[in-house]
Amino acid sequence: MTKRLLFPSAFCIAVLLAAVPAPAHHAFSAEFDAKKSVRVSGTVTKLEWTNPHAWLYVDVKDESGKTTNWGFEMGSPNTLIRQGWRRSALKEGDQITIEGYAAKDGSNLANARSVTLPDGRKVFAGSPTDGGPVK
Repeated sequence: MTKRLLFPSAFCIAVLLAAVPAPAHHAFSAEFDAKKSVRVSGTVTKLEWTNPHAWLYVDVKDESGKTTNWGFEMGSPNTLIRQGWRRSALKEGDQITIEGYAAKDGSNLANARSVTLPDGRKVFAGSPTDGGPVK
């Protein structure tokens, strides 16, 4: 009798879980333009060590002194670790330079290709499997 009660419950749970939307992963070309290189220097405001991509946020000052916050999509935490990154590699307030590819929509978002760390090391920030340009 226990088996009869468990089977319908397990089936119902499986059906409900199948109906929950999963976060979608996008292709590089869906959001970023490989022909629009961007290079900015600024102050780290946040590093989100999340899947499927880590995100790095930087305050960038323009010629007039206006500050704009940029968001940079990077590779997965696992990819970053293999490239020499550590969760503690950047801290709020660090001065860095980031090279990457601008968002197609013209927003202050980009896909990071490399990051020059405060100590001068240049570290790869993307994943070649994301479909981004390979240099």
